[in-house]
Amino acid sequence: MSDFTVGITGAAGYIGARVVHELRTTHPEWDVVAADNFYKGTVRQVGDVEVQHLDIRDRDELAATFGDVDVLLHLAAISGVDDCDNNPDLAYETNVVATNHVARLCHEADIGVVFPASMALLGDPESFPITLGQPRDPLNWYARTKALGETAIEGFASDNFPAHVLIKSNLYGEYTVDGERVSKGTVINFFIQRALDGEPLTVYEPGTQARNFVHVVDVARSYVRSAERLREQRSAGETGVDRYMIASDEDPGVMAVAETVQRVAEEEAGLEPDVEPVENPRSGETMVEQFGVDTSKTRAELGWEPTHDVEETIRRQIRANLN
Repeated sequence: MSDFTVGITGAAGYIGARVVHELRTTHPEWDVVAADNFYKGTVRQVGDVEVQHLDIRDRDELAATFGDVDVLLHLAAISGVDDCDNNPDLAYETNVVATNHVARLCHEADIGVVFPASMALLGDPESFPITLGQPRDPLNWYARTKALGETAIEGFASDNFPAHVLIKSNLYGEYTVDGERVSKGTVINFFIQRALDGEPLTVYEPGTQARNFVHVVDVARSYVRSAERLREQRSAGETGVDRYMIASDEDPGVMAVAETVQRVAEEEAGLEPDVEPVENPRSGETMVEQFGVDTSKTRAELGWEPTHDVEETIRRQIRANLN
């Protein structure tokens, strides 16, 4: 048995499965306990780690599975604006109630925890680059549930256990786990798939709204760095919440991203997808035209920085999916 054990909720998902892989690659000496309810996630095995079934809304099951871990990476969530709008009760039970269960367990068992939040917490940012001190102003149900989850983590962690809140920007990219392709229909991935399928790239109007984009593999690496720091903080008896921005230096407008996919699809595959503006069906979405993020604390304290480039990833992904 290892002297350090990391637990992961949401381990079958888009980020979670890669986190398991990164943990086993970077720290093969650590034990990993992985669980998911398979609501969206499909990965059942990552190397030698089996992803077991767990509904985190069940406090007893949660404690039985993770009560002996040292650090818990709490990735399980109903994620995204649309899924939360379509399933508001499930989103509340999972993102708020179950996150309170996680926070209480960490309080009772002295477990360090990583909680992923979202730039959506900030609503319309008041200034750029976006900093950790900007106020919370959630504009939709997804963001509100994440804000409530963050409050629970902060309340339970104070004077009890160390916790990290990772405030992530928009994810993109894909990877394979034991031969299984893992992806998600985020903005850039959606455009790439539409181009490959010969469909128009539909851009929600006005198209000038900017987003910061960070690759899923880079995000997964940030959880490993966070676990490493939490290990040190637990040993030192530190408690309370530290927050970190997980973002890149790339924040193009959505129309500009679509046009990049359009150009690269023609260069790499001879495809000629149209770019088609469509009415935005979403309410409560920030429309700012810049989205720079200050990641200086993340780089200094976690030693993390992004390594992937949006255009090069688009190029590689199109090539890979042509085969």
